[in-house]
Parts: sequence; C-alpha cells; structure tokens
Amino acid sequence: MRLILLAPPGAGKGTQAELIEEKFGIEHISTGDLLREAVEKGTPLGLKAKRFMDKGELVPDDIVVEIVKNKIRDLKEFILDGFPRTLEQAKILDRFLEENNEKLDAVIEIQVPDEKLVERSTGRLSCKCGEVYHEIYNPPRLEGICDRCGGKLYKREDDNPETMYSRIKTYKMKTLPLIKYYFQKGILRTINGDQDIERVFWDIEKELNKIKS
Repeated sequence: MRLILLAPPGAGKGTQAELIEEKFGIEHISTGDLLREAVEKGTPLGLKAKRFMDKGELVPDDIVVEIVKNKIRDLKEFILDGFPRTLEQAKILDRFLEENNEKLDAVIEIQVPDEKLVERSTGRLSCKCGEVYHEIYNPPRLEGICDRCGGKLYKREDDNPETMYSRIKTYKMKTLPLIKYYFQKGILRTINGDQDIERVFWDIEKELNKIKS
C-alpha cells in the first residue's frame, strides 16, 4: 500500500505511523528524517537543503520533492509523513506515481479537537534520540528518562498553548486544500483521533484492511 498520513501537531501521527509500519510492514518515511539523512550523508540535495536549514528557513519545494522522489522511486509500499505539505506537492507526487504506473491507495486524516491537541502538546516530553512521551498519556518508565536511550527528557520551548493554537491554525490553512483534493479523488479516510492510541490504530487498521481486501 502507498499511504499518506495527515494530522495536526499533537495528534500522535508519528506513533500511528510506527504502528502501521509494524503491523503491515510498510516503510514509514518522515520528510524531516529524510532531510536530516541527506544532510548527514552530504548528498548534493542534502548540501542544498543544509544552506536553508542552517538559517532556520524552510527547504524549498523542489529540493524536498526530489529527496522524496529519490526515496520512494523503488518502493512499492510506503507511508509518507510530512509530505505533501502543499497542493502543488500533492499534484507532483501524483504525476510521479502515474509515470511509474502507480497511485496512492489512501490518505489517512487523523482528526482531534483543538483543545485536546493543546492539552497533549503542553504535556509532551521529547528526547534527542527522537522518542516522544507525554506526562499523562504516555509517560516513560522512569520519570524524566527516555526508555530507548536513557537520555534526559525535555519540553520544547514551543510546547505552550499560544504557540500550539498558532501551529494548529497554520496546519488547517495549509492542509484544507489537500483534504479537499484527496476527498475529491475518493481516497481520503478520516479517523477520530480523540481516542486512546490503541483505538485510533484499530480504526486505521480497519480502513487499511478494506483496501487490502
């Protein structure tokens, strides 16, 4: 299956992507991870991206698109996380897949009420290794310590109510055209994300099993 995962900040998108990868064996592709990997390897595209990342600027669409295309070119199954971010990127992705006689199977949209997103994010605990926890919903086994690497957990500076509402507003403005686009194509699957992690995944799993059957 070729999937896209859409969700606002704090909706648990990364967790659900990992569960899908584990259950169905579909590779989870995070745009952020791809960019960092390209920079670390010093690839031509990575070096171009680094110039923008070092200045705290958004990496231009053409660079992001090429990095994603290079990654999925030989993959029959994938979950895209963080891409596409714009309608133009979505159309470029469709054209690329069509050129290879392929298409997207589904776009999974996870919906969570704004107030719940803020509640989740303000309790979030992060680790430098990439693991994310929550003080209430997903606490580490040892307080303040990452289960995976033993590193010290911290709260991001932007995990506060004012910043979160701003991020949610930006997400909605950018994502609405994508949601409309994929709805019109008949591949949008909307999931209630205002449930516990297991229930959300159960609903996603039901939708993916429909596609497989």
